[in-house]
Amino acid sequence: MPVINRIADFATDMTAWRQHLHAHPELRFECFETAAFVVNQLRDFGVDEIHEGIATSGVVAIIEGCAAGPTIGLRADMDALPIEETTGLPYASTIKGKMHACGHDGHTTMLLGAAKYLAETRNFAGRVALIFQPAEENGGGAEVMVNEGVMDRFGIKEVYALHNTPGAPLGSFHTTPGPIMAAVDTFDIHIKGRGGHGAMPHETADPIVAAVGIVNAIQTIVSRNHATHDDLVVSVTQIHTGSADNIIPETAYINGTVRSFDSAVQGMVMARLDEIVAGHAAAYRVQADLTYQVGYPATVNDPDCTTFAASVARDIAADVVDDAGREMGAEDFAYMLNARPGAYLFVGNGDTAGLHHPAYDFDDRAAPFGASFFARLVEKALPVA
Repeated sequence: MPVINRIADFATDMTAWRQHLHAHPELRFECFETAAFVVNQLRDFGVDEIHEGIATSGVVAIIEGCAAGPTIGLRADMDALPIEETTGLPYASTIKGKMHACGHDGHTTMLLGAAKYLAETRNFAGRVALIFQPAEENGGGAEVMVNEGVMDRFGIKEVYALHNTPGAPLGSFHTTPGPIMAAVDTFDIHIKGRGGHGAMPHETADPIVAAVGIVNAIQTIVSRNHATHDDLVVSVTQIHTGSADNIIPETAYINGTVRSFDSAVQGMVMARLDEIVAGHAAAYRVQADLTYQVGYPATVNDPDCTTFAASVARDIAADVVDDAGREMGAEDFAYMLNARPGAYLFVGNGDTAGLHHPAYDFDDRAAPFGASFFARLVEKALPVA
């Protein structure tokens, strides 16, 4: 089950592109140098149209096939993370405090590889819209691109994306129909009490005791308020308060994340957080203010598109799982799948450090698999009569 021979021929070029991108990471919407590199490559490939400055630094390129037909969208994210790299590689990040710790350099490279092949061969009836997106990491760049009209502007009928998976066999693929990644929300709780001397707690309204009570009650949202078959995660990830052993502080802060797939479950969590915070504020005689921020929605694969994409993957690799189940991570490609049918798949990155780890590196041997998947998907979705 080989990668496409022509793509294998320029695998060395793809490695060079990826390692250049790895050495020059950019964050959120500020992917200007990355976009410029992408545009230069696309011009060399001879694509038909290049549209820049979408969602600040995003790029959409069009490749026309050998005959008329619909348009398939292929998306790659370009942004890096605010992490200090520890790999020590010759092509390690040259920018302190920034690195490609999630493999978006590899995703961009895979789409560039597909673009080079498709611009050369044009063995399809229709058009390809190559979507190079900024700000996947906490920026919602996909939502901005959708809101700026990329789906309608370029007549995109379906849209697909890949993400690498450390720990999965190199070049393998897995996906699932329906929900594949969770909606992600965050909450902040600011507690204000009355501070005082640690030896005289009766003269205070202790925000620490209130914070501990709130956190303990939050743990019951999953265990006592939702059905066991509904996937849900509610995690408290920060508590900040206090400054010395003999001072009861004035304030405390709690922060956390909520991961869900169903809007009713999400609504239940929001209601319970409101009740827990208000109830504990009254019980402990403190003021407690909850802010709930709704983030990326759940990433939901179209079942028919998923079945089709898995069949394409089987043309490239022997190891393909099409019912892998869903994950509690989140992905802003959800906004594109809300706008158009399509599918999100994972490609194996082999035995590497995990995503968002300072020692992570995309395995360049995975790039021809991803590029071949994108290219073959277009050829099978838009066959020449």
